[in-house]
Amino acid sequence: MTAAAGQQDDTMERRALSPTAGPLATDKSQIALTVSPSGLILSPDGSLAETKKPRYLLGLPVSVVSAVCYCLASMMMVLLNKVALSSFHFKSANALLFFQCLLCVVAVQACKAAGLVKVEPFSYDIVRVWLPVNLVFVGMIGTSFWALRSLNVGMVTVLKNLTNLFTLGGDYILHGRTYKLNVWGCVALMLLSAICGAATDLAFNAAGYFWQIMNCLFTAAYSLYMRAAMDRVAQHTSDGKRLGEFSMVFYNNLLSLPCCLVLMALTGELHGVWQEPDLHNTTFLLVAGFSGLIGFAISFTSLWFLSTTTPSIYSLVGSLNKVPLALIGLLAFNVPWTMPNLLSILMGTLAGVVFVIAKSKN
Repeated sequence: MTAAAGQQDDTMERRALSPTAGPLATDKSQIALTVSPSGLILSPDGSLAETKKPRYLLGLPVSVVSAVCYCLASMMMVLLNKVALSSFHFKSANALLFFQCLLCVVAVQACKAAGLVKVEPFSYDIVRVWLPVNLVFVGMIGTSFWALRSLNVGMVTVLKNLTNLFTLGGDYILHGRTYKLNVWGCVALMLLSAICGAATDLAFNAAGYFWQIMNCLFTAAYSLYMRAAMDRVAQHTSDGKRLGEFSMVFYNNLLSLPCCLVLMALTGELHGVWQEPDLHNTTFLLVAGFSGLIGFAISFTSLWFLSTTTPSIYSLVGSLNKVPLALIGLLAFNVPWTMPNLLSILMGTLAGVVFVIAKSKN
């Protein structure tokens, strides 16, 4: 997981359901439109009216093309990070995280300068409100890096499902929110698959499992805490609305930079990173840079996909995407596996799909 992608599943669904979701919201009011002699649709004031996006692209429905782009970006992000962390001799994971955060900040500002995205202007009031959220965010993406360095992609995918258990528990404790038995049944199935997967994992790594469980805790905490922070930060934005997706990407990555520097200083990477031989390896630099850009690209593809479909379908596709990701991860990195281990991974990923369906009907 990269810094730009750590928040997608939670924020995208809420933005789609929000009446102030910016470009994803639609105006249901009835307006009188006219057609000019040249065939252009005009508003009552004579200006060009906003028309619907084309429904087909490259001969395929736009929703299908956007879904494929989103799935490819999601899978490539995880796989490229795994390559960068495991297939080379680069040991400075915090330095890699710092580089990707910096890359995302530059990418957001470049897109803003080109007029492609709208980003909330820098404000110390927003920083003050958002900083606690960002500390949890750094914990989330940091533990994700440390876990991915030690575990195979399949087990990371299965263990990631435990985030749902912590999120549902937090929802109940903090908000008194309850869920039906079918939802908890799916969570129990995901927990069972994680236990079976760990028991049959031939490449078991205790440190990797610890960091992945910590990642689940940080991810759940980020999701739960961000909901309240989004309402508070709206008091300090220029339009009085919640931060948009790209504004969150900008602030999260910008505020992560000093946190990453502290982690680098504590682990000795601040000086040791310059001795890394892979800094002179062109292939490694390309993989690290491309994975950062792919993580940022998820912000575009997820918004595009969500604008062409429903939140439920968006979540369902995200869950289904984990099945090929887990299998590709096992094959691409020559991970030792057994049939029970493979079945537990498949059971866990499919349980995640059923969980999304059950939760949407709750």
